[in-house]
Amino acid sequence: MNAAKLYGNLIWREQKKDPAKAGRMISAGLHLYAWSIRHFPHKGMPKAYQYLNDQGLENVAKGLDDPGKLAWTNIFAPVEILECFGLTCVSMECLSSYLSGFYIEDRILDNAESEGIASTLCSYHRGFIGAVDKGILPLPEFAVTTSMVCDANINTFRYMEEMHGVKSHVIDIPHEYSPEAELYVVAQLQDLIRELEEKTGRKLDMEELKERLRSENRAKAHLISFMKKRMTHSYPQTMTLVLFQLFASHLNIGTGWAEKVFEMMDEEVDSYPDTDEKKIMWLHVEPYAQPTLQSYFNYGDKISISCDDFDLDYTTPLDAEHPLEALARKMICNIYNGDHSRKTDAVAKYVNEFRPDGVIQFCSWGCRQSAGGVGLMKDKMRELGIPMLILDGDAIDRRNCPDGQIKTRLEAFLELLNSENKDADEVIAPESVRAEAPKC
Repeated sequence: MNAAKLYGNLIWREQKKDPAKAGRMISAGLHLYAWSIRHFPHKGMPKAYQYLNDQGLENVAKGLDDPGKLAWTNIFAPVEILECFGLTCVSMECLSSYLSGFYIEDRILDNAESEGIASTLCSYHRGFIGAVDKGILPLPEFAVTTSMVCDANINTFRYMEEMHGVKSHVIDIPHEYSPEAELYVVAQLQDLIRELEEKTGRKLDMEELKERLRSENRAKAHLISFMKKRMTHSYPQTMTLVLFQLFASHLNIGTGWAEKVFEMMDEEVDSYPDTDEKKIMWLHVEPYAQPTLQSYFNYGDKISISCDDFDLDYTTPLDAEHPLEALARKMICNIYNGDHSRKTDAVAKYVNEFRPDGVIQFCSWGCRQSAGGVGLMKDKMRELGIPMLILDGDAIDRRNCPDGQIKTRLEAFLELLNSENKDADEVIAPESVRAEAPKC
């Protein structure tokens, strides 16, 4: 039994007697793991990923240690505003992932279902609900979510307000951009700011918010530069580390350390050699605990993830001089918001820009937008001549992620990518059918 699983068993045993102590054990475990990464990193782990791992872990642990400054969010919430009020933003998806890292996801999922939560609900949400209801996650000072992308967000946050008294602020995001839609979201951001000012007793420093948006622009520029270099350069990675990039691109975007992560990646990748490994654009979440995917992607030399859609969900530079309008546009024009054709067109544009050898989409159990739109994405990739693999499973629950099926399908996909008979036109489509990013 590995150390994380053993520690998870101790956490679960303790929660039966003292749930709050079990929660403190979770935070202590994150601090300890961050310390171990800092001082004894994997010998193949790039410096940028060491820094990302450390900062991401410490940020979540800080939120759990000081719930009076903790804000629950989803990954699309305007964290730039919350950060200006000294709040630590931690998403419910992130918390579920870490609990899975302690190997207790089966028990918190079962607990949620025993309380009547539907088994068809996304595992990230079920795990989060099960853990909060067990009392092993501290209640935050504030919670912010958006109506976009995931139909479970609003219901989960409302459940937390009704069952645990956690005040939730929901931002309604229109599906299509228009000047009127932008003003509608700006008005909601102004309401959020007034609520935060009343809650925290401090005024928003608009100059600080503008600087956070400038930092965000610099960070995204480094990220895009890094992904372009990955077209030819190797860069050691794991499924977990690629997923952790969401700390820097979403949950902590606008902070100095998030910018530093992508700046380090952009500079560090130059020191790695050219490679002929197959490059993959990954769509949706990475199931970091899946054994076969780990064996191929974790520090492998045959296949790697060179870019992904979550980190590229909005790449237009933000107008820092008009921060609320810029944040409103960022949410409305996110490639995950609105009609699914926005996402398929954006992915087609990124495929042409970053030139991966193939695309993999993981349809995690309970995620309706992913499963519902995968056929449209498959059609778009076929139009562009890009090989695409669709995998089904559960990004959180190890019991619902069949290794045999994934192994068979992945190995067949790799055989296709390595086929000597494959014509180059099957990989990159001619100019006449190349898609453009949606205008917004």
